[in-house]
Amino acid sequence: MPTIKETLLTEQELVTIAERFENSSPQQVLKWADDRFGKRLALMSSFGLEDVALVDMLWRINPDSRIMTLDTLRLPTETYTLIDRIRARYGIDIEAFTPDMQATADMVGTHGYNLFFKTIDNRKLCCGIRKVEPLNRSLSSLDAWVTGLRRDQGMARGGTQIVEWDDGHLNYKINPLANWSFEQVREYVDQHKVPYNELHDQGFPSIGCAPCTRAVEAGEDLRAGRWWWEDDPSAKECGLHEVEQATI
Repeated sequence: MPTIKETLLTEQELVTIAERFENSSPQQVLKWADDRFGKRLALMSSFGLEDVALVDMLWRINPDSRIMTLDTLRLPTETYTLIDRIRARYGIDIEAFTPDMQATADMVGTHGYNLFFKTIDNRKLCCGIRKVEPLNRSLSSLDAWVTGLRRDQGMARGGTQIVEWDDGHLNYKINPLANWSFEQVREYVDQHKVPYNELHDQGFPSIGCAPCTRAVEAGEDLRAGRWWWEDDPSAKECGLHEVEQATI
């Protein structure tokens, strides 16, 4: 199995690959990533529409591909139902990473169960314990991870590269859908009859933890339903993708 040292790209190689994949299909990107990184590559899935499309694409390339998820222990029931459906449909194992139980208990004991409604700092604390720390743990053994980030999701995601160096985790971040639209993702899911979260049919384009996600109105930003009670519409991130990307 190749190590991270053996899979490192030079700065120029990274630029060249990112430019080349601008005109490639997501499947071509995933095939390259699977060939290069093997079992040290995983799709980190939140089981939104983008992620189930990627599960289907990656499974068709390599049925033994690794799929990971962050179970915050506060996901909607519909998300857990979907995870079971994905397991059954594709016959795959899904590696679930949960929060540290002691850290979670300490947070709840000090701030309460719904602390995130009180202050932004509280919300970031909750995201940090329930999502960021488990993500860091899950990525520690990987050379590369696949995400469903799209540029049209706005904010810092507008600068997403299809292949980029993740300086925060010291590995590569593969974003095969970076230049796709929500409509293209939906078309793929419908065409291939991929199981998806039923909340998408109830006005939820973006789905996170149950208390922190609502449906959006027509004309609203796709991520307007995330932490909707906060005043800053440009801060719709939980910390998973906020680390500045840099070339190696």
